[in-house]
Amino acid sequence: MRREVLRAKIHRITVTDRNIHYEGSLTLDSELMEAAGMVSFEKVDVYNVNNGERFSTYVIQGERGNGACCVNGAAARLAEPGDLLIVASYAQIEDGEIGNHRPVIISVDSQNRIGQIKGIEEEGKKFIFR
Repeated sequence: MRREVLRAKIHRITVTDRNIHYEGSLTLDSELMEAAGMVSFEKVDVYNVNNGERFSTYVIQGERGNGACCVNGAAARLAEPGDLLIVASYAQIEDGEIGNHRPVIISVDSQNRIGQIKGIEEEGKKFIFR
C-alpha cells in the first residue's frame, strides 16, 4: 500500500505580493524552493495562518534571494500581503518506507530568509522536532 505523507514544508512564510491577473500559481524565492526540494510546477497545499483559507496550487521559481512569496491568479483573493502561510508538499511512499521517511521543515524569518531547516525524528511513538 502507498500512503501520502508530508515531504516538505515552508513554515510561516510571509506573503510579499499577490497578482490576481496572473494565470495562477505561487511564486517563491528559488532559494527557499531549493532548500525544500521543491521544483517548478510541483503541486502544493497552502494554509493561510491569518484567515484559515486553504488552497492547492503549484509553485514557480521567483528570483533567488529576494524572499518572494507571491500568490497568483484566483488564489490571490485568499491572501493579503503580510499574511503568514504554510506551504506543504506531499509524496506517496510505500508502507515499508514510512519508518525511514523524514520531511524537511523550513522555518523562515520575517524577511522570508531561511532561519532553520529541521528534520523530524521518531522517538518512541511520538514525533519530535530536532
